[in-house]
Amino acid sequence: MALTMDDVDRFEASRPRLEAIAYRLLGSASDAEDAVQDTFLRWQGADIGRIEVPEAWLTKVLTNLCLNQLTSARARRETYVGQWLPEPLLTGDPMLGPADTVEQRESVSYAVLALMERLSPNERVVYVLREAFDYPHRRIAEILDITEAACQQLFHRAKKHVAEGRSRAEIDEAAARRIVHEFLAAATSGRTEPLVALLTGDAIAVGDGGGKVPARASAFEGALAVAKFMRGLFKPSQAKRDLAGGSPGIWASTANNRPALVVVLDGRVIGIVCMEITAGGIAAFRSQVNPDKLARATERWAAAGDHGEPLVRPF
Repeated sequence: MALTMDDVDRFEASRPRLEAIAYRLLGSASDAEDAVQDTFLRWQGADIGRIEVPEAWLTKVLTNLCLNQLTSARARRETYVGQWLPEPLLTGDPMLGPADTVEQRESVSYAVLALMERLSPNERVVYVLREAFDYPHRRIAEILDITEAACQQLFHRAKKHVAEGRSRAEIDEAAARRIVHEFLAAATSGRTEPLVALLTGDAIAVGDGGGKVPARASAFEGALAVAKFMRGLFKPSQAKRDLAGGSPGIWASTANNRPALVVVLDGRVIGIVCMEITAGGIAAFRSQVNPDKLARATERWAAAGDHGEPLVRPF
């Protein structure tokens, strides 16, 4: 049955919410777009006149598509080259979805997206729909075809897993910006000591190059190891300029509602370093340098216009 303009408009009105759900579930903007497009194709083939609550129908179809992708993604990631990290989204990207509450902002933070990789597909669905979109357990249970009691158990288990990985409180925005600037000054000083002073004792640094850009497969762990790595990373050399194809600039920005460093070369985003900043110092650097996961960020960066001069040009 052909869609009417009202049917198309109804779907388009739901698209931002569907994309925000899919991104949180999949950790990939491109995969989220594909899942939403597949949902539209099913909407196009449905007998829409018999669908009583379109929003609920669309959410269920999208969720089941994402569940299928999550299951197959686990198998694909077994052969992924190096560490797999989510695709970061820069400030203002509509796919970040609602940010009215602490829970909504937290659910799309890069650290939580990384932690959600530890959850089972059903746990991830329940956590996202309940925590970020405030769906009642009854509706989530209907989407997953489970009992409401089972849904509540999945939520409590998922929330516990995420909380265990997020045991330290973050600090306010102004203090976080100050620490970002202090970090860049320390990283470009060529000295290890000021970097160590900014890190938590159990700080980590991990990167995702996808086999296309050099990135260590395992994380650097501990303040000293991370500081030495960062000092070396920011040390100028011709080899690095040759590898990057020039001398990139680094801007302080935000990604996934948290402080980040955006590395840009000739208008193209070639890296985003998402920083986890706590009251005790910088706890984590999660760097996305896989070009396949930076195309959307490059588009967003270009659309935002003039960013001024970079804070540093490390190479």
